[in-house]
Amino acid sequence: MLRAFSTAATGMTAQQQMVDTIANNLANINTNGFKRRQAMFEDLLYVKMKEAGREVSAGVTAPSGIEIGSGTRLSAVTKVFSPGERVETGRALDMAINGDGFFQVTLPNGDLRYTRDGSFQTNAQGQIVNSNGLALDPPVTIPDNATGISVGVDGTVTVTTDKGTQQVGNIQLVRFPNAEGLTAEGGNLFAETESSGAPLTGTAGEDGFGGIQAGSLEKSNVQMVSELVDLITAQRAYEINSRAIKAGDSMLQTANQLIR
Repeated sequence: MLRAFSTAATGMTAQQQMVDTIANNLANINTNGFKRRQAMFEDLLYVKMKEAGREVSAGVTAPSGIEIGSGTRLSAVTKVFSPGERVETGRALDMAINGDGFFQVTLPNGDLRYTRDGSFQTNAQGQIVNSNGLALDPPVTIPDNATGISVGVDGTVTVTTDKGTQQVGNIQLVRFPNAEGLTAEGGNLFAETESSGAPLTGTAGEDGFGGIQAGSLEKSNVQMVSELVDLITAQRAYEINSRAIKAGDSMLQTANQLIR
């Protein structure tokens, strides 16, 4: 009976972690470039009371065994890199990636980070930076006398001045052999890990990289209806596991009363 308590407790813990994951998804439903997380679970060790195929009598083997499970646990929280909704903003430095790839930015210490958030602007030096002031890598600088900015599908940045148009840089994209292996650091940034593999740099719209759509932003890929359905499912599963504990307690109480 005590095994039922611990087994149901693992189920309650797992569903609590599921709710935590869903809550984070819903909290970021309006975060640019956010990718929803999906909780994955696995079953725990089994107590084998009878081995399958065990000889039960002369020349007779059991077709199946008896295995009592120990519950479940969270095995991974994967990132789902399906595309988010594209929203037109009309801003020249708002960019969405149509397909695979990340923008690459540089931290103050020189380390590189990666993002799908394409809401860029210029700083006091004319460099294109994200909302936290991190510059694109390789850097692109807009001259002070620029009266217009355009970004091509291939990432080419062209400005208009009183002397005409000129190309001032090219926005390179980065992709990974296993994007799900990236680690999230907050601020809409991902960092490389051994699991993600080394970054591959290339030109937007070529060699498997997505094209850049200027004047638009990629929103979160979180679907509110799906998340709410998952939330209800997790809540009901939590309740059912708590009922299993109550049932075990009731059975123990009945057993205790037999000796009175």
